[in-house]
Amino acid sequence: MGEHGVASAAVDARGVIVAWSTGARDLLGHGPEDVLGRPAAELLTGPLPDSARRRLNRRTEWRGPVDARHRDGHRVELELVAHPLTDAAGETRCFVTATTPEPVARLRGWALDQLPVPIALFDQDGLAVATNSAMEDVMGRPEKDLLGRRVGESVDGRRKLPGFEGLDAAVQRVLRTGEPVPYEAWLRAPGEDREHAWLVSLSPLKDDAGAVRGMCLVALDSTEQFLARRRLTMVNESGGRIGSTLDVARTAEELAEVCTDYFADFVMVDLLDSVLAGEEAPLLPGAGPLLFRRTAQRSVLEGCPEAVIPVGSRHTYDEDSPPGRALTSGRALLYDVDDITRRLWAADTPARDRSIDAHGIHSLMAVPLRARGVTLGLSLLARHRTPDPFTEDDLLLAEELAARAAVCVDNARRYTREHAIALGLQRSLLRHHAPRQAAVEIASRYQPASSRAGIGGDWFDVIALSGARVALVVGDVVGHGVQASATMGRLRTAVRTLADVDLAPDELLTQLDDIVLRLDTETAADGDDDADSPGEIGATCLYAVYDPTTQQCTMARAGHPPPALVAPDGEVEFLDLPTGPPLGVGGLPFETAEFDLAEGSVLALYTDGLVQTVDHDMDDGLTLLREALGGKNRPLEETCDGVLRGLLTDRPADDVALLLARTHGLAADQVATWDVPADPTFVAQARKLACDQLAAWQLHDLSFVTELIVSELVTNAIRYGDAPVQLRLIRDATLICEVSDSSSTAPHMRRARAFDEGGRGLLLVAQLSRRWGSRHTRTGKTIWAEQTLPDETTVP
Repeated sequence: MGEHGVASAAVDARGVIVAWSTGARDLLGHGPEDVLGRPAAELLTGPLPDSARRRLNRRTEWRGPVDARHRDGHRVELELVAHPLTDAAGETRCFVTATTPEPVARLRGWALDQLPVPIALFDQDGLAVATNSAMEDVMGRPEKDLLGRRVGESVDGRRKLPGFEGLDAAVQRVLRTGEPVPYEAWLRAPGEDREHAWLVSLSPLKDDAGAVRGMCLVALDSTEQFLARRRLTMVNESGGRIGSTLDVARTAEELAEVCTDYFADFVMVDLLDSVLAGEEAPLLPGAGPLLFRRTAQRSVLEGCPEAVIPVGSRHTYDEDSPPGRALTSGRALLYDVDDITRRLWAADTPARDRSIDAHGIHSLMAVPLRARGVTLGLSLLARHRTPDPFTEDDLLLAEELAARAAVCVDNARRYTREHAIALGLQRSLLRHHAPRQAAVEIASRYQPASSRAGIGGDWFDVIALSGARVALVVGDVVGHGVQASATMGRLRTAVRTLADVDLAPDELLTQLDDIVLRLDTETAADGDDDADSPGEIGATCLYAVYDPTTQQCTMARAGHPPPALVAPDGEVEFLDLPTGPPLGVGGLPFETAEFDLAEGSVLALYTDGLVQTVDHDMDDGLTLLREALGGKNRPLEETCDGVLRGLLTDRPADDVALLLARTHGLAADQVATWDVPADPTFVAQARKLACDQLAAWQLHDLSFVTELIVSELVTNAIRYGDAPVQLRLIRDATLICEVSDSSSTAPHMRRARAFDEGGRGLLLVAQLSRRWGSRHTRTGKTIWAEQTLPDETTVP
């Protein structure tokens, strides 16, 4: 080696050594006489790198490591620098200097080449000048094919590799700004069999003056970390996306959406048909094939062309098929599609085999949906567009998502069942069909609330009373839920019972008020969590009685909104009816009011949920109701729909009851009335008057029975009642016979003994009539009996 540890030599254009320094002799052991005139390549252990040839051919400087052979035969590592020179004759010579690498430099070279992380160096033009073996493996090319290329440039230099476009732009930014840039990419390198996540560090290389001379690219494979983050993100996101509603079908759709958004190409969700019906169906050995319903399916392809079973269809799975085995074992199973798998898959539906072939499905997972120890269904996941098969990690992820979805499905199933039971209970307590009568024409609506299981304490009723009269009732129990619905049912039953006694509206509300107080006390005594103290149970009610013979309506209300009256000409007014305290307050009286209603008037009875909502207060609601009810001779059903559209939102906060009644009066020829003198001999005349009237009504078949009823009722009124006495026949849906007097003493039916002279009259009336009874009036009482008309049913 020379004084400075540098060997030098000169090589002509043919590669022959023409000059040799003392340092070269010391380094390689060859003297000038041994090497002058010999090709320089004979001193190397291998050929020059391609990059050296290219640069020397372009007469540019080249430097790099080479291996030379010492005179005694051992290998010598050299750091070579070649400087092309031109002599006076125009010939090219090359001045070469060589040094022995320092130990640290050797370590650096070994580390760069042996580091398992892909590394590449680029010059200031963005062209690769060095790579390590890890980069060669990733790119699937030797270093000689990568040098002189830009990031992501194909070997022929004609195109960009997919996925590398953004990386090349980041390289240019580093060379331009001199600032390091981190870069994340999800791509498939040419030397890899699948896509990877890469965390790329781009760092500028600067000289002592701070000028950018190149760049270093270091790439870290972060696929596992990327997939772990994505799985964690998916699990966290699924908590918000799956189970957003208490709807079984929607929950299944959300599971399918999450799976196809992240790691599956086609997803099917099948739920047991019994689960959709709200039942529990645990898997029992020998129970036979389970019946499923396709509840949801989703694909990365438009229209789910892979599906062979449409949504909503029922089907079964063979026990030996992949889904059947997953259901039997209760565990998720992973399958690579082969001939055996396809045969098992298509055991019960051959179309599945054709779909697998047509769409290239190559990987499948069958994941049972189980919650609280009960199997609810099955999710099936497939890949055909994603080249990689499902992995065990994917199976664990599918199980986690299926477990979450199963709990949500079970919650939705339980909610659906309980909601149906509660709503069915309430609807069973509401009247669906008004009794046949001529007094009023009825239309009604019940709109459940959108919250708290959709049930509450609102109700309405239409009750046929004696004398062709009809009672109209609407009420509202405070609160929501099953407790309010149950209380409503008890109050509705109580109202019907009290109405059968023919109490006046104010008296009926007084009795109902006592019942509410008693219910409240009993509930508090039972320690009900929903009613810890008296006063928790309350209700409002409006009770109206309409008499078509007089066209008069008597009403009383207990804390309820006022009724609306639509006159025949379409004008709307709210009746001035004393409010009265709500039911359950106790100790305060209720007042009645009487109104004369013109033929064809419409009474509107409603609960406060109709006029008092989140969108408007009571006053605004009454104004809107007035507008919705207005109009002349509008059909009641149409009016009901218009009221609900005009005053309610799609999701009302409170349940609503609405009852519309168009009044009708009985014609004069439907009612016959006679004053009865206090003379027993008039009984025969009363029978004759009644028979004559039946003849006028062409009801000859009822004459005999009517004579007996009239005779008994008139005789009792003359004998036991007080004047004035009145006989009335009414021809409505039934034939009604009434006898009124001013006595308040009510008759009692009893069974006469063998030798009694009396006591058989009312028993006879009860046997001959469809029903009979008595009602108290302000001036006395009325005894009545009804008979079925011949053209309707046969008299029993």
